[in-house]
Amino acid sequence: MSRKVHVAAGVILNNSNEVLLALRPQHKHQGGLWEFPGGKVEPGEPVQTALARELLEELNLVVEHAEPLLVTEHDYGDKQVMLDVWTVRHFSGIPEGREGQQLRWVKLTDLSDYQFPRANVIIVETLLKPKQQ
Repeated sequence: MSRKVHVAAGVILNNSNEVLLALRPQHKHQGGLWEFPGGKVEPGEPVQTALARELLEELNLVVEHAEPLLVTEHDYGDKQVMLDVWTVRHFSGIPEGREGQQLRWVKLTDLSDYQFPRANVIIVETLLKPKQQ
């Protein structure tokens, strides 16, 4: 039976409307692919709390405000993930890969040039959709 992991992920946008991507380490599940930073939600932990904790631990960013974007689930066979995705436009600090991961600010229009885990595809598609007027 595969295990289910609840993950809080941040679509972190800067003032130039670029999104921050992190490269997953080779030795981890889905290693070598780009992702939206975040991490596991602990049992009983509110998702916003988990997102703020993970982004501080991984990137040295303090989340000042986040808004829910979407929730998606994906079954990799060996692991099921539920991604709770939040948009983060208001943060303080300069992102740094505190776990040795490579980071990159990417224009939204360039997202399709990057390889993501299957669970992240819906996030990319959502970000690339034209905004409704």
